[in-house]
Amino acid sequence: MTRGRYRWALAVVAVSAFMITMDNTVVAGALPTIMRDLDMSDSAKDWVATGYILMFSCLMIAGGRLTDVYGCRATFVTGMAVFTAASAACGLAQEPGVLILARVVQGAGAALALPATQVMVTVGRTDKQRSLGTIVWVGAASSATALGPTIGGLIVQQWDWGWIFLINIVPGVLVILLGLVVLTGKGENRDARVDLPGVLISATMLFAFTYGLESGNRHGWSDPSVLSVFVLAAIALACFVLVESWAPDPMINLRFLRNRVFAGGLASQMLYGIGFNGMIFYSATFLQRFLGFSPPKAGLVMLPPSIAIMVMTPVAFWLAAKLGPRPAVGGGLALMAFGMFLFSTIQRGDGYADLMPGVMIVGVGAAMGMPLVMYVLKAVPEEQAGVASGIINVIRETSGAFGIAIIGLLVHHVPAEGASAAELETFRNGTASGLVLGAVLVLIGGLISGLTLPSRRGWLGPKHGKQDPSVKPDPAP
Repeated sequence: MTRGRYRWALAVVAVSAFMITMDNTVVAGALPTIMRDLDMSDSAKDWVATGYILMFSCLMIAGGRLTDVYGCRATFVTGMAVFTAASAACGLAQEPGVLILARVVQGAGAALALPATQVMVTVGRTDKQRSLGTIVWVGAASSATALGPTIGGLIVQQWDWGWIFLINIVPGVLVILLGLVVLTGKGENRDARVDLPGVLISATMLFAFTYGLESGNRHGWSDPSVLSVFVLAAIALACFVLVESWAPDPMINLRFLRNRVFAGGLASQMLYGIGFNGMIFYSATFLQRFLGFSPPKAGLVMLPPSIAIMVMTPVAFWLAAKLGPRPAVGGGLALMAFGMFLFSTIQRGDGYADLMPGVMIVGVGAAMGMPLVMYVLKAVPEEQAGVASGIINVIRETSGAFGIAIIGLLVHHVPAEGASAAELETFRNGTASGLVLGAVLVLIGGLISGLTLPSRRGWLGPKHGKQDPSVKPDPAP
């Protein structure tokens, strides 16, 4: 690909990754308004937020495999077309059921498109291009995660809530047209067959697991229906391991999990995502219901850390290259955990300035953790980059469901508008406990990064054929 086409590909990656990731959190600040306008129950509200995550998660690995086999152009364009059409359906929905169904379809389209965006910036690239592309991808995705509540809050204050979805239509059409022109139609592993049993079993496993997390919050973790779903997920996992070990052309090479960098990076990403996504999901509602902030003001709380993430992400990649990923990423997650702890100390009557120390530290720490994705992808061969990208993004998405579920165990109940002081204080205590738990999990993720990521700068991964001689290579998958 020429330099000019690569720049256009970076534009496709930045816009599409921002759109897809933003739809994870853009509804957070708008949920109170959507609940009121559609007369929506608490359980339906949860499905608006998690239906997208649910379908996104269960099809992500399949999307990565299809990218490896059929190439970026086919999977990306198809996925974005589905995502854009479903966004229009979400924005025009007048019934809770229609909105939930459209969110599920939107997640399916996103699952096809997002792994392709990571393959665009990693496969067949020089180290400089790979680093630049990863910075663009991570910066766009992380900024969208943090800016989502702000954008959602501003939109519902000025316009109808449907515009939080309708704004996807024009940029969606543009990146589809641009993708048809600049992306390659060849897959890196195009001689391989699509492992249909693996696709179906993995989708079943991830759907059951994520659905179990969501149902546990609503019905209780000892409810027979919840336990049966987790049993289904466990059976599907066992079947998946068996099928993939026998398959002549498996969807996932299980030897990846013996790679210290890959396995440790996935564990760190999961714990990092639990804390960050749990905080984002509950903070907007907490700020509105407990502190009495308007939706735009609640969203603006996350604006400074979003800017910090955008500014600090390139710095984080530079520090990881200079100091090594262990101290850079591990230290960043520890910093993020400290910021979450500070945020948990909010009291009645606190204002915007009182919130800033905690959320700014979270933003800087989150940015320092961004190079994690690049080092995980470096640990696998390029012909499996699509599947590896799918696995990473499954971890990112399921960590969001985990964050909502785990912190939700301590939040228990979101009070209605006009709730009593006692109810609000109970809500504050539960949210604070959830944030502290999330901070502990993020800190554990930082410790895992400090033990499993490459210890020195100059580690280029098993597929480059060269690396700093002072660095002991990890066993290749």
